Amino acid sequence: MMQWLELTVDSASQGIELLEAALTLNGFDSFVVDDEADFHRFLETNRDYWDIVDEELENSMDGVSRVRLYLSDGPDAMEEVGRLRALLASLPSAYPDADFGPLRLGIANVRDEDWENNWKQYYQPITIGQKLIVVPKWMEHAPDGRVPVYLDPGMIFGTGAHASTQMCMLRLEECIHGGEEVLDLGSGSGILSITALLLGAAHATGVDVDPKAEDIARENAAINGLYSDRFTAVTGNVVTGQAELQGLFSKRYDIVCMNIFADVIIPMAAVLPQFLKENTVVICSGVLENRYEEVRAAIEAAGLRIRSLQTMKDWCCFTAGKEA
Repeated sequence: MMQWLELTVDSASQGIELLEAALTLNGFDSFVVDDEADFHRFLETNRDYWDIVDEELENSMDGVSRVRLYLSDGPDAMEEVGRLRALLASLPSAYPDADFGPLRLGIANVRDEDWENNWKQYYQPITIGQKLIVVPKWMEHAPDGRVPVYLDPGMIFGTGAHASTQMCMLRLEECIHGGEEVLDLGSGSGILSITALLLGAAHATGVDVDPKAEDIARENAAINGLYSDRFTAVTGNVVTGQAELQGLFSKRYDIVCMNIFADVIIPMAAVLPQFLKENTVVICSGVLENRYEEVRAAIEAAGLRIRSLQTMKDWCCFTAGKEA
């Protein structure tokens, strides 16, 4: 089994580009950069997505500017480490006006199987409410009478760990009695559609603007033994793409879920009534507490009434329906 050395160089954001250039010029051209400044630039240029930035992720990037390199742990490894040490020692004098930070070098051993499997340790079963447990697909788990929701955690939002997702799942526990038609807007991993079906809904349709989500949601449904007869995944925008999503608008649903974020829910509220029966329950989450009043105003402007409100870790989840 291949052994590797993971080398980390702690730097400063101001000098990170010069460090990258120096590494490349000296033959260290396979590296990964974690930089707080790049992270915040991403946030600045993607303001619409601020509502779903996890606070723990943001905190983990605080003050971080680091380069990670990987070397085969062979007979020449220590020579390469020595060459890297010498390069790092030479940089401050070679570029006296640059702020490289500490240029502290760390070394750790990594095996091939660690790269492939160690990330899985961070995903453990999550119990939710009275009935549900979210289980990573590779884990054999006795659910102890709970309904297991198996997922392959990935890049798509919706692993069951986030407060907004958990609150939606709690509401589904209350609202699903059997035989419902469910529409899941902003379906991501498909977790809410899958949960509804496992609780007894007859059919769920998941809609997401990201085409990757369609495939991932379908794969997660299959892990749970749910196929096209009960679950439909589609790609589209219900606000701007109504012509392409005519099939959605031709039906009325018993439950509509929206676990997205405020800047998407607000414009989407105007089209919501087209999906609703007289007694449809709308479950809406992904809204930070400081955005709730904006979202509530949009929901009420669409002729709906807020029926219940729950908060968890600065996030809101509410149910709504047509005015009586």
